[in-house]
Amino acid sequence: MKENLTPYYATAISSFIIWGVVALPFKMLEGYVSGHILFFRVMAALLVLWGILLIGRRKTLVEMIQKTPHLFSKEGQKFWGLTIIGGLLLSSNWLSYIYVVNHIDVQTGSFAYLICPILTAVLSYLILKQNIGLHQWGAIFLSGIACIMLATNSWLNLIYSLIIGGTYAFYLISQSNWKQYDKIYLLALQLSLAFLVISPFQTQLGVNYQQLDIYFLLVILLIGMAFTVLPLFLNLYSLKGLSSSTVGILLYINPLINFGIAFGYFKESASFEKLLAYGLILISVIIYNFPIQKWQRMTKKLTGFTRFE
Repeated sequence: MKENLTPYYATAISSFIIWGVVALPFKMLEGYVSGHILFFRVMAALLVLWGILLIGRRKTLVEMIQKTPHLFSKEGQKFWGLTIIGGLLLSSNWLSYIYVVNHIDVQTGSFAYLICPILTAVLSYLILKQNIGLHQWGAIFLSGIACIMLATNSWLNLIYSLIIGGTYAFYLISQSNWKQYDKIYLLALQLSLAFLVISPFQTQLGVNYQQLDIYFLLVILLIGMAFTVLPLFLNLYSLKGLSSSTVGILLYINPLINFGIAFGYFKESASFEKLLAYGLILISVIIYNFPIQKWQRMTKKLTGFTRFE
């Protein structure tokens, strides 16, 4: 019996809708240093995650601790290595995104997540050997053209976008093998290890405890709960039923909403070329996620072939 993928699609889409409006709370902290925001965002997310595990999911926590492989075993080295890498990739992604949104523009941050699905799909094919159909390669090619159209205005911004998009693409791929673990537990481990790594570098990050006013703490708590833990959990849950390449393509929902906010709320300019590129991206998302059986029927009717690969 074929598994119902609707819940996985729903959670993936929900996570990207939430992330699509994340520029709004970050703009509320525009006067703070990016590293300062990152440090306390990770701390807030950790408090929420461990609070959930220790108060509401203690049985699950005990089960996950028992299931977690020993550090010195072969499986344990892989698990802990990828967990550390996942935490560092997330932290790098957050830091670069916060900096770009607050110090360059929202469009550049959004553009990163236009590139990310292409990177995720291609890297999943190269690293994880996940199958990509002919129509999906066509969607990736169409998306690539749209991204090139958007990049011609500023190659420096493209570099920033590649850093943001690349770190999240590798994060998705690094986490695709841990479907047997509770997602809240995985997130808590990743961010705990990331926090241990970045804590000695508070001075370099620009952490300033004198700036911990009520306004900052309330916004950080909001970001930690509603824009970090919730969408990350939804996103990782979706990987239980969807391939990382499919989740990567659904990621386009995020920048499309971001661009709408950039143009509609922050009044950033949009040329006809940009609008055309966004339209191509939307079409590519539809093509990539169109059921293969319908493509087969359509191809058979149009060409007479009985097979579509």
